[in-house]
This record gives sequence, C-alpha cells and structure tokens, in this order.
Amino acid sequence: FFPQMISSQQNHVVNTIETMPPETITASPTLVQRIRKVFSRELLVTLALGQVLSLLVCGIGLTSKYLAHEYHANTPVFQSFLNYILLFLVYTTTLAVRQGEENLLAILKRRWWKYMILGLIDIEANYLVIKAYQYTTLASVQLLDCFTIPVVLLLSWFFLLVRYKAVHFVGVGVCLLGIGCMVGADVLVGRQQGLGDHKLLGDLLVLGGAMLYGISNVCEEFIVKNLSRVEFLGMMGLFGSFFSGIQLAIMEHKELLKVQWDWQIGLLYIGFSACMFGLYSFMPVVIRRTSATSVNLSLLTADLYSLFCGLFLFQYKFSGLYLLSFVIIILGLVFYTSSSTYVAQDPRVYKHFRNAGHPITDTPTLGPLEPSVTYTSLRQEIEEEPRIRVA
Repeated sequence: FFPQMISSQQNHVVNTIETMPPETITASPTLVQRIRKVFSRELLVTLALGQVLSLLVCGIGLTSKYLAHEYHANTPVFQSFLNYILLFLVYTTTLAVRQGEENLLAILKRRWWKYMILGLIDIEANYLVIKAYQYTTLASVQLLDCFTIPVVLLLSWFFLLVRYKAVHFVGVGVCLLGIGCMVGADVLVGRQQGLGDHKLLGDLLVLGGAMLYGISNVCEEFIVKNLSRVEFLGMMGLFGSFFSGIQLAIMEHKELLKVQWDWQIGLLYIGFSACMFGLYSFMPVVIRRTSATSVNLSLLTADLYSLFCGLFLFQYKFSGLYLLSFVIIILGLVFYTSSSTYVAQDPRVYKHFRNAGHPITDTPTLGPLEPSVTYTSLRQEIEEEPRIRVA
C-alpha cells in the first residue's frame, strides 16, 4: 500500500510541474543582472559618501603639511582646538537650548563621565598620530595606521555584536593589499619618507593612536545609531575644547608664539578647521548609514588623494602602482559593502551597555534568542525562494 501511495504522489508532483505554464518558472539571473544587483544605487551612494570623507581627510593633510613644512607652524593641538571650538559653538549650544531629556544638563547628569573619557580618547588619538610623523617614516605611518581596522572589527564583534561574513574579511584583506601596494610605490619612486629618527618610538605612537581611533569610532557608531548624532558632536565639542585647551596651554603655547602670522597662514588654519569640522559633522551621518569599519576602509584612499594633489603642489613623482592601489582599495570596498552584516542583538547586553549604573534583571526567555538583522552596509538581502519545496 505504501509503495503505491508514494509512487502516485511522485507522479502527481511530476505531472503538476509538467503542466505549469512556462511563464511562471523564473529563469536564473544573467551575469548582467547579477552585476546590477551588486552595483546598486545603495552601493554607489555608500562608496561616494566614503570618498567625500576621504577628500576631507586629504584637505586636512594638505593644510597640515603646508603649515608644518612651508610656514614651520607645528601646532597640532591648536589645530584640533579650533575644531573642538567650532563643534562647541554649533552642537553644544544646540543641546543647551533643547528641552527635556535631550537637554545638555540632562545628558551630562546621566553620562558625563563616559563622554569625558571619550573626549580624552579622541584628543589623544589625533595628537599621537600627528606627533609620530616627527619620529618615524611616512611608510610606517601609512601601514601601522591601518591597525585601526582590526581594532574596529574586534570591538564591533564583542561590544556591538556585529557578525561578519567571509566576503567582509575578503574585502578588508583586499583593501590592506591596496595599502601595501601604495607604500611599495612610495619606496620605488623615492618619495620623501620623513626623518625616521627614533623609529621605534614613532611606530609605537602610531599604534597607540590607531588603537584609540578604533575605540573612538566604535563608540561613535553606538552613540549615533542608538542615541543622537547631535549629542555625540555636542559632547565632543564640550569636553574636546576643554581638555585640548588645557593641553594647548601646557604643551604648545611656546610654539604658538613662534608662528609668523599673516593672511596666508590664517587662510590655512581656516581651511584646516573647515575640513576637520566637515569631517566630524559628516562622519556620523555615514557611520549611521554604514558602519565604523566601512568608513575606515573608505578612508584608506585619503593618502592617494593627497598624493595626486602632491603631483601638482609638491612635484611628487608618479607611478602606475598608485592607480593600481586605488583600484584595489575600491575593489575591496565593493567586496565589503556588497553583502550586509547583521547584529545579533541580546537586549540584556544593550541594557547593560546603556545603563551601566542600574541593576539588570534577567528576563526569562522562551527559547534561544534569534538575531535581528540590522543591515549596516547596504540593503536587505532577499533570498530567492526555491522552486520546489519538499514537505
């Protein structure tokens, strides 16, 4: 009886499939359709936003180079102080005039010490990397500064609960390969590598700054996605201007007095401040749309933009490897942003992370917690339905 029933079911399935109209059967996507699916509007917008950030970083580097090498104005703390003052004037005052729980005093009452620590981390990250140029080579700074990327990956995995796929690690590896190609081109064309004195100290400064950058970026991602962009920038303006002002008075007041002020130097300081303020204001928007990891991968092209500008401004030598490295980095970005990460959200972890001062009560769960998918890179991925389901 059972073999006959199974045989009749098989015949029924086969007959059903054979009698299906041809137009109801979905054809496999062609190569052009697959390419269009990868290079979607969302991916192109993501790449464009990242490159805007890179251009702002390029502007910061060029103005800093002019100030340091052409006008001998070695004032990294003062330059950062100007940026924090702008953030204070725009965003901290915005928080001050708000009402309710988003008011400046209400935020300070709840989280003042967290933002104080984050402000110190952000200040010292900028200072350590800029200071390292006095001791080590340009190639070392370019390579070791990439240490930010694994720091962001690890912190995002453990604290933001981000889960990655194999394609994301492939994309990161391809981007780092592009950086290696760029540094190799620098060596081959004999580009100015810096003094190189006390190289070990300079390398340690870069690693320390890169680690602090990673911590700052991950904290920024959490704040802008769960709290507020204006809150983050307002707190950075408040504590950044306070602590950088103290550091400026202690460490850099003599250097500031040596600056030969004229309209050109003033214009360079204005340009630097405008680029830095634009970077700080725009980066939370991009991080909210993508992730801290994606932003740091996008910033790898900033050195190449600086180089292309240097071909005309500083008479750098050109090498075809620079174009190759740019293509490799963009390819790595396409790999990374072509697939979405997801966040395995355990609400108890987020409750602990946001309200560390309050006791946590374990809530009973009826079963294993299912990860909720947060698409941080591009779009929601829709799995194709199988044509035949076996019950």
